[in-house]
Order: sequence, then C-alpha cells, then structure tokens
Amino acid sequence: MQVRESWERSRAIAVPRPVAPAAAAPGGLRVAFLVYRGNPRCGGQGVYTRHLTRELAALGHSVTVLAGQPWPELDVGVGFVPLPGLDLYRDPDPFRLPHPREVRDLAGVVELGVMLAGGFGEPLAFSLRARRALRERPGGFDVVHDNQCLGTGMLGILADGWPLVTTLHHPITVDRQLALSHASGPWQRYTTRRWFGFLGMQTRVARRLPAVVTVSRSSRADIAEQMGVPPDRMTVVPVGVDHTVFRPRPGARPVPGRLMVTSSSDVPMKGLVPLLEAVATLRRTRAVELVVVGRPQKGGRVDRALDRLGLRPAVRFVSGISDEELARRYGEAEVAVVPSLYEGFSLPAVEAMACGVPVVTTTGGALPEVVGRNGETAVLVPPDDPGALATAIARLLDDPGARARLGAAGRARVLGRFTWRVTAEGTAACYRALLERRGLEPDGGPSVAPDPAPERRPDATPLAGAAAC
Repeated sequence: MQVRESWERSRAIAVPRPVAPAAAAPGGLRVAFLVYRGNPRCGGQGVYTRHLTRELAALGHSVTVLAGQPWPELDVGVGFVPLPGLDLYRDPDPFRLPHPREVRDLAGVVELGVMLAGGFGEPLAFSLRARRALRERPGGFDVVHDNQCLGTGMLGILADGWPLVTTLHHPITVDRQLALSHASGPWQRYTTRRWFGFLGMQTRVARRLPAVVTVSRSSRADIAEQMGVPPDRMTVVPVGVDHTVFRPRPGARPVPGRLMVTSSSDVPMKGLVPLLEAVATLRRTRAVELVVVGRPQKGGRVDRALDRLGLRPAVRFVSGISDEELARRYGEAEVAVVPSLYEGFSLPAVEAMACGVPVVTTTGGALPEVVGRNGETAVLVPPDDPGALATAIARLLDDPGARARLGAAGRARVLGRFTWRVTAEGTAACYRALLERRGLEPDGGPSVAPDPAPERRPDATPLAGAAAC
C-alpha cells in the first residue's frame, strides 16, 4: 500500500519550469552553478546556493543554478534549470521504491541501484545528469561551479573542456568517522560504511580538481590531510550571512532561561545529544528551555535521548521557518549554542552572532576560527563534553553583562568578516584566477588579518572521540 501511495505521489509532483537568468553586465561571467540537493531549509548547501548566487548576480555575473530535489529557493535574476532525480529520500516516504517508469536513464538506474545496496547514490547520479545538461548547452557558460557534489561526472565535465570550480565545505571523511565512532554494534558500523561508500568516489574526484574553494583554514588543512587535495589548488572563502536580516531586533526581550540551537540533521557530529545532557543537568538547579531549529528523526538518537533524560516538556522543535522568523527567535534567546563535534564552518554560529546573541560553542574543527577568541566574542568548550557545556551556559545565564558584551563583540566580528558580498567577491576572484590560468590565492575571502590559528589540542581536533576507520 505504501509503495502504491508513493507512486501516486510521484505522479502528482510537478517539475518546476526553467527560469532564464539576468544577462551579465559588461565584463561579467556566465556561471553554471551545480547543487545536487538544493533544500533551503535543511543543511547549509541550499542556504549557500541562494545567497551566493544572489550576490554573484549583484556583482554583474549571469548565474544559472542547475539543481536536483529538494528544489532551491532563488532570488530574482538568478536562472534555474531543474535536473530532477528520483528523490528517494523525500518526505514523507524516504527510502522509497520508485515506479519503473520513473527510472528513465542510466543516472536513475545508478541512483536506485546504489540505494538498494545500502549506499547514497545522489552525488554520482546528479553529476551524470549535470554533464549531460551542460553538453546540451555548448558555449553557454564561461565557468561551472560545483557545490560539493564531487561525482564522477565532474571529471567528465572537465574532460568536455569546461572550466570547473568546486566548493568543498569540509571533508565528509569526518562525518563518516564520527558516525562510526557512535555506531552501536557491528551491523550499524557495516551499514554506516555502506552509506558512506560515495566517499571513495569523492576523494578520487577531489584530487583531480583544478580549483577548490573551501570555507575555513581548518577545512583546507583537513581536506589536504584526509582527502589528499594539494593545498596549492585550494583557496579559503568564508561563508557569509545576510546581516540585514540577522540583526539585533529593537525591543526584542529574551525569554529568561531560553537557549537556542540550530541542528539540521540528527547525526552525532551536530552534538545535539551532549547538549540535551547539559540541559538536563541545568534543569536540576534552574528553569531552562531549549528551542531546536530542526526536526529529529523519529526513534533516532535525539528522540531516544529526550525520553531517557525526561526532557520532552523542556524542548521545543521548530522547522521550515523563514530567515526573518529564525532571526526573531534568536532575539528571544538568552544564549545560542553550537554544540557540534566538528564543523568546517558554521552558519548557525555566524547567524546567532549577527543577531547579537551570545554564543557558547565547541573547539571542534573550524569553530574557533569562525567565532573568535574564547571569552572575547564567544565562549568555547571541548566538544562532546556535556558538563563543560552546562557550566559555560550557566555562567552566561547568571551574568547579563557578559551576555551583552559577547553579543555586541560577536555582531562586530560578523560585520567585519562574514557577509555574502565578501563571499561572492572571493568566489568571483577564484573564477578569474582559473580562467586566466593563475594560481589561487591561499585566502580569497575577507581582506582582514586572520586570527592566529588555534592550537590543535586533543579537544580541538576534528576527530575528537572518533574511532579510526
């Protein structure tokens, strides 16, 4: 019955129409921007796609987004070409079996076959569709920008003669190692390895790419170490935030004891379970509540932790909200928390800081590089340490002056370093360097002196607590 319902749902879903881009200004480039999952409400790739393409268009470039489901949200002036896949992980029927008529080409066979074998086939399938779409538009673009698909078809795009730039936000090897370290037994470790089977392909592709944009110095070092990408083929362009939306709200009154976290996926790397354990500790001595922007997987780690800790009355989940609503909710929080065990960057941290909310975060991955010095622009604690999280949050809740000082310093840091215009300018400079056959600048982002690189202590490594794989 569920299979038939899924088939009927597919019949009712319409593919959106293509949208023509605004023409390039004199001297502007024609950019094909590829994103295999454009979801604007879950994960950072859809956010990155929308805001970067808008600012590239504002700089005078003509940008066309070629995307698979879930479809991206794009601004006026940005073109769109849908590249529909099977959307095998859609709500409300993830891991569905499509009707045979839905599998129309080799890419569809690949996508379905990899899923049936326990893997994730979207990157490979999308790369094949993207190559075919570009072949149908010879001479239609000056440069192609891949947003972390890294499928084998990207090598075909290179072979076809397209200048190719790739954004690699962080090495997914970190996600795999953290997932394996939290696996509950041999079967889960086996299924985890199967799911991350696409990593071998992505690593092989990444090593052959001519130009890689990444979002932090920490990510660049990890990509070089774990994926073998030569550092001289990488440039750092930090991600931005819309500081006109994410800003302190006049008259906003934080709710006493309210904490806020954005967690786009129910995976160990996001550190939501350690945060829940910290909240349980805090509730022994004070009234606190946690607002989670995200949706937990039913029966998953977070869902089970809520019952284990008795936290359902104190935790509220919201999802599918606009940026305006997200910024408003930040204004209602006394403290924002980014508990991730590792981040290649962190949009939630930057968004909270832009709203003038004090941030408690960990030393995982690039987080110290993003939020700045401990005690000056944020409070940093070791990753996967509920006790340290609880202590840091309690101190801020008890000190209104420290909250105000950290919130103002965090906002100032964002305005100086992390805007989407800066991201677009750095990205466009990478396009020019590739087309003019010049080497990439090591740091293509904001023209400000970087913070000193944080010491790589054991609690600051991207794989703290992870098992070797």
